[in-house]
Amino acid sequence: MPTSSRPEKGSRRHRFKGAPDAGAGPPRPGQSRGRSGAERWLYGRHAVAAALNNPERVWRRLVVLAGEEAKAAALVAQARAERRGEGEGVQALDRPGLGALLPEDAVHQGWALEVEPLVPPDLDDVLRAAEIAAGRSIVLVLDQVTDPHNVGAVLRSAAAFGAAAVIVTEHAAPPSTGVLGKAASGALEIVPLVRVVNLARALDRLKEAGFWCCGLDAEAPEPLAALDLGQRAALVLGSEGGGLRRLVRERCDYLARLPTRPELPSLNVSNAAAIALYELVRGSPPE
Repeated sequence: MPTSSRPEKGSRRHRFKGAPDAGAGPPRPGQSRGRSGAERWLYGRHAVAAALNNPERVWRRLVVLAGEEAKAAALVAQARAERRGEGEGVQALDRPGLGALLPEDAVHQGWALEVEPLVPPDLDDVLRAAEIAAGRSIVLVLDQVTDPHNVGAVLRSAAAFGAAAVIVTEHAAPPSTGVLGKAASGALEIVPLVRVVNLARALDRLKEAGFWCCGLDAEAPEPLAALDLGQRAALVLGSEGGGLRRLVRERCDYLARLPTRPELPSLNVSNAAAIALYELVRGSPPE
């Protein structure tokens, strides 16, 4: 049976299925000062509905296209999020008026919600949750993934497959704006998006907490399916252009590949995350 015990320092011994096992500060306040208009808005039906259903979220105004007022009022009546603001909570605008509030080419589906940012979760929160989790804990670690569409899509897969968190770097990851929220399709409200200053040190902390860290690499000798990562696993994915950085790669206990064909061995990072998560959870009973 796999355990969460760690190998001796410097050990790189692989644990294959069937093989025996080897022996951050407080949450930061919301970044409300100096936010641009785009950072105040979530848009798209799923993103808006999930935000209103999140008791940790604070919202100010729901703006919809004319004709959607009744649906918006019904959604607000069931909202678990706290509202702060004066005047009517629901406002109807025409398409140009709604579009003027949002980034150019925003796919808003006629819904936009003015919000305050979530209090950013801390890595300590994730580790404490893993300590008391009844089942398996899986986290995703993104190294230099800068596209908000990719980060949002990874969050969506993380929510779908029950991952405990997505970890990114402070300086390289995109902000949690409407673009990321739309791509996440509501998962921004479900899966903690943890921002750390130093990814290599974050991996060290995960390993100290009993996580086995596995980096995805198209040239790795072993497929992910051959590894037994136990009850606590961290999947580490790099950018499409640069892959994993050296220090991050060195912190991984294993490197593994997905079973892609040699003609096209690499995948978009969000697709790779979804396939890797499926590989880890397949066969496990749903919670």
